[in-house]
Amino acid sequence: MRVVLQRALSASVSVDGEVVGSLPGPGLVALVGITHGDTPRTAADMAARTLRLRILDGERSASDLGAPVLVVSQFTLYARTRKGRRPSWSAAAPAPVSEPLVEAYVRALREASAHVETGRFGAHMEVALVNDGPVTILLDSAD
Repeated sequence: MRVVLQRALSASVSVDGEVVGSLPGPGLVALVGITHGDTPRTAADMAARTLRLRILDGERSASDLGAPVLVVSQFTLYARTRKGRRPSWSAAAPAPVSEPLVEAYVRALREASAHVETGRFGAHMEVALVNDGPVTILLDSAD
């Protein structure tokens, strides 16, 4: 599982011109990719890492500040680009596997009392954000 975390002053995700999720204040945008072999335990561990990572103001975490998280599924985090000019998506888990795991990640964040907004799985989404810092961190469950 890969999660790209971006510290954001504001962010929203829209589908067909309708805002389906947004940060109510400064927080984190989490772009989430699932690969083969990921499990609900992987999702829970990555959610805990997301909330504990001290990348917000004053070297505090989302958990410390009660900061919101906007979660957007993004299979392209597992693009392979070694050969040719067209990325391969074979490392990304298919939707029937990945959607429940993205939901498990969101559920684990909420169970830890985080305010969580989401995009819409499988939809063409437009993500707007004001990156603060800029701070962008890659979390990888393989690390």
